[in-house]
Amino acid sequence: MNLNSCAFLFPAIVSAPIKEPVPVFLTILGMMLIAPLIFEKIRLPGIVGLILAGVIVGPHGLGLLARDNTIVLLGTVGLLFLMFMAGLETSLDDLKYNADKAVIFGLATFAVPMILGTGAMLGIGYGFLPAILVASCFASHTLLALPVASKLGIMRSPVLTTTLGGTLITNILALLVLAVVVRAHQGNLTLSFWLFLIPSLILYTFLTLWGVPRLGKWFFQQFGHDEGAEFTFVLATLFVVSYGAELVQIEPIIGAFLAGVAITQLIPQLSPLMNRLQFIGNTLFVPFFLISVGMLVNPKILWQEPRSLLVSGVMVAVALVAKYVPAWATGKLFAFNFDHVMVMFGLSVAQAASTLAAITVAYNIKLVDQLTVNGTIAMILVTCIASPWVTARWGQNLHPADQKSVNSTAGNLGDRVLVPVANPNTEDNLLKLAIILTKSVSGTLLPLHILINDGSPISASAKARQTQLLSTAEMIAHAAVTKVTPISRIDETIDQGIAHVAVEQQASVIVCGWKGYSTYQENFFGGVIDKLVYRSFVPVLLTRFPLPIEHTSRVFLAFTSQQAYASSFGQSLRLAQGLATELKASLRLLQVVTAKAVEINLAEVGLAEDTVIQNVRGNFVRQVSQLLKPNDLLLFNGAVEHKNQIFSLLGSVPSAIARNHPQVGMIVAYFPIQKS
Repeated sequence: MNLNSCAFLFPAIVSAPIKEPVPVFLTILGMMLIAPLIFEKIRLPGIVGLILAGVIVGPHGLGLLARDNTIVLLGTVGLLFLMFMAGLETSLDDLKYNADKAVIFGLATFAVPMILGTGAMLGIGYGFLPAILVASCFASHTLLALPVASKLGIMRSPVLTTTLGGTLITNILALLVLAVVVRAHQGNLTLSFWLFLIPSLILYTFLTLWGVPRLGKWFFQQFGHDEGAEFTFVLATLFVVSYGAELVQIEPIIGAFLAGVAITQLIPQLSPLMNRLQFIGNTLFVPFFLISVGMLVNPKILWQEPRSLLVSGVMVAVALVAKYVPAWATGKLFAFNFDHVMVMFGLSVAQAASTLAAITVAYNIKLVDQLTVNGTIAMILVTCIASPWVTARWGQNLHPADQKSVNSTAGNLGDRVLVPVANPNTEDNLLKLAIILTKSVSGTLLPLHILINDGSPISASAKARQTQLLSTAEMIAHAAVTKVTPISRIDETIDQGIAHVAVEQQASVIVCGWKGYSTYQENFFGGVIDKLVYRSFVPVLLTRFPLPIEHTSRVFLAFTSQQAYASSFGQSLRLAQGLATELKASLRLLQVVTAKAVEINLAEVGLAEDTVIQNVRGNFVRQVSQLLKPNDLLLFNGAVEHKNQIFSLLGSVPSAIARNHPQVGMIVAYFPIQKS
């Protein structure tokens, strides 16, 4: 291999690239480890460090590695995974909220970069097709600063939903432009192509967005107990849908993106499966792609070809201007203030995932040259630094009012979640619910198992069972990257032990399992759950999950008009909204009117404007039962004004509904009585 491009710098370091598999893989792993750490230490995105690492070890740098078939293969897998994860972060539901603003911003942030970008690239001598291709790179963007917005607590503000919805629109349009330009460059942009592309693309998109979620739901219901099978199914879906894109004559990265949009409906954001996908992608597949992109860059062109500096400067300037103008115009149209405009600009200016994907495809088919690749890397460097800084600088001025989903609720509930575990068959769902509450505020999970002290020695089998249950809980928590503190205890009674630990560990909520019915003895004397609710000074969530919690399709909050006046009702509303958001389920409210219907201010409690509220009259159990469907999660507000009513409530209404609907999950939420 010719290494003259770097011989003047490193004449004696390498004579040929490394070929042996183990040293090649070791070199790549070393770059994956060191480069992000160094760049994050100097407050630069790790993505930039990986690209520059590829430049250094690539054929135009030290020449340690050749961009051979192995690198190309791993880079292609990383490219598809990068687009897949971009799809996982995109929700079709984002278009439902502030839909008019999202559509206008999405079209504007696509059209303005396309017009400015095409004109600018034509102005510096690019051909028509390459100019359009580069302009489509300006149009797409990556939500690199989304974690910054999440930390600031502004995820549910109108400016965020507008930007999220607009991102979906502009990225899809930009990828479609890429598909058309590639076909035109190959000379296949004929009438027959359009007659084939349009119907097949419509059918392909429908089958992906409609069929994949249904197939996935069936698979998860049948084989959801096998976590390895779930992960393999998701990967298989990614590559099947990507290959399907090739069959309809569009780029596989479009299929990967649509696969992510389709599959994200099935995977809760805070679930262990989502964590595994993000972990594997961010630590293995995507870094391979970024390094392979860096190996395309030829730094020597900067001084051999001065025009490279012109191309880089134009691309950086156009990228910044073309993303600021749509944000400013949309802000003016909808009366957003300057802080909102800058947050929209900060979120939409970053160029990474789609840009890298498109420019790699274009370079591979010789549509653009290394000057464009170098300019693209420069643009990515500048925008990836600017995006988080702009979002943090002006996002802190936005008021996180109305941010009352699971984050605000879990601000009270999720700090320290106590979960008594006793039954291996119900432990998994209990812990998944607790993890949803805990992860949203970076709280701590407290799995608890109690052995009864009846005066006789504790058997070895009972101790082994306790160890096994707590070890399983710890493993599930670690898989979801959740802080966990297992607790083993010996006490005189179960309810007394739970109550004591709740006080000692300063628990913020107790999550318990419930079998769905009460015996005659429990109805008369009160069971463990009744006594626990009576003793507890923190909220108690009694749960029953006949099916895995991630299969939830609707969160159904049922309440009487009298319960709507309770001081704890707002907490139940926000809990229901938060669970619906994290489980990616729809939210429905059912008010059984006893005297006069209570008007609920959706905005005041942080609910979406399109939340379905249904008012009915009649028997509570009958009215609720008529509306329930399999895979629903029914939530009750168990708060009452007199604690001596707790026993009758738990023994009648929830039990009756549980008997009628054995496939419906249930949560009975008891909040401590507010004392005047």
